[in-house]
Amino acid sequence: MPEAVAIRCCIVGGGPAGMMLGLLLARAGVDVLVLEKHADFFRDFRGDTIHPSTLEVIRELGMLDAFLALPHQEVKELSADVFGARVAIADFTHLRAHCRFVALMPQWDFLNFLATQAKCFPRFALRKQSEAIELIETPAGVCGVKALTPAGLLEVHADLVVGADGRHSTIRQQAGLETEQLGAPIDVLWFRLTRRTADRAETGGYVRPGSFFVMINRDDYWQCGYVIRKGAFDAIRREDISAFRARIVRAAPFTAGVIEGLEHWDDVKLLTVQVDRLRQWFKPGLLCIGDAAHAMSPVGGVGINLAIQDAVAAANILTEPLRRGPPSAADLQAVQRRREWPVRVTQSVQVMVQSRVVARVLDDAGPRKRALPLPLRLLRRFAVLRRIPARLVGFGVRPEHVAELGH
Repeated sequence: MPEAVAIRCCIVGGGPAGMMLGLLLARAGVDVLVLEKHADFFRDFRGDTIHPSTLEVIRELGMLDAFLALPHQEVKELSADVFGARVAIADFTHLRAHCRFVALMPQWDFLNFLATQAKCFPRFALRKQSEAIELIETPAGVCGVKALTPAGLLEVHADLVVGADGRHSTIRQQAGLETEQLGAPIDVLWFRLTRRTADRAETGGYVRPGSFFVMINRDDYWQCGYVIRKGAFDAIRREDISAFRARIVRAAPFTAGVIEGLEHWDDVKLLTVQVDRLRQWFKPGLLCIGDAAHAMSPVGGVGINLAIQDAVAAANILTEPLRRGPPSAADLQAVQRRREWPVRVTQSVQVMVQSRVVARVLDDAGPRKRALPLPLRLLRRFAVLRRIPARLVGFGVRPEHVAELGH
C-alpha cells in the first residue's frame, strides 16, 4: 500500500516560490508540505540575484540580519561596457529601501536559508527526493498529488496543490493548463571564470558588435553568460573550444589571463531561454505560481524575485481560506488577478529588450564604428536618470508585502 498523508496545502517544487510560500503559510498556522524531487538544492547555473524587493520581504519576516550574515556580494550599481564606452545604467543607492543593493548569493544557499527558517514553524514539512508524478482528481477538482519517493509511492491528499515546479512543470502539464508562448530569439551559455584580486569588481555587461556578454562578480570567480542566437549552440560547439575562448576575450579583453581555465565544452552549460505564461493559473484545487505559471527571460535577472512576489501574494490571499478548508475558485483567481498584470508588464519589457536590443546587437557584426544609443548617452550624462532602471529592476511592478499575522 502506498503511504498516504493529508495536509491543507501541498506545494510541488522547492524553488524560491515554493519555499517562500511554504514558509509564509506555516508561519500563519497553515499545515503545509513541500515536495522537492532532488536530494538537495545544489543545482549550478541557477539565478542567484536577490533584489531589493525580495530583501524587503525577508526584512518584513524579521530574518534580514540572519540572511545578510551569509556569504554574499552586494551590487549597488549596474554598468556596461558598450562599444568601448563604460556606462552606469542603474544606481540602487537612492532606492527607498532598507537594502539599497542587489545581493548575489548561490541559489542553493538562499533555498537552504528559507528551509532552515521555515522549519522553525511546526506546521511546515519538507520532503526531498519526492517527485510529483500525477495529480489526484475527482469530478470536483484536484484533491492531491502522487509522488515517487525512495520508500515507494506517496499519496498526498490536500485542500490545495500548488505547482511551483519551474518552467518544465509537471503539475501544469498534468493539469492541462493552456500556455501562451511569447517567444525568445536568444539562448545563453553559462560558465565560470576565475576572478583575480586585481580584476575590476563591478558586475556588468560587455556589448560588442555581434556579441553580448555578462559577468557577475562572485568574489573568487565570475559567473558568465554569453548570449547567442536561439538554436545556435550546436554550430558554435562544432568549433574548437579555443574559438569560443577567443570570442570571450574579444568581448572582455581583461579575461585573457584566465580564459584558459575554460578547458572543455563540458564547462559550458546551455540555458534555453523561454518566455511564456499560463492563460489561467488555476483550476479547482490547484494553483501555479512562479516559473510554473510564467517562465521569465534572464533579462534583468528578475525571475526569482517575481516568483517570490507570487508567493507573498498567494499567502496573503489564501491563508484565511486555507484555515477554513479548500480555497474557492474565486480565491485562486484572486491570486492570478493580483499577479498577472505585473508579470505581463515585465515580460513585455523583456521581450522588447530581447528583440530590439540584444538580438540586434548579435546580428550587427560589421566593421563600422558604433555610437552609443541615445538612452545610454542620457544615462551617462545625467546620473539622476539611473534611478529609473534601478527602481524597475530593484522592485519591479507592484511589489508585495508580507501581511501581518492575524490579518
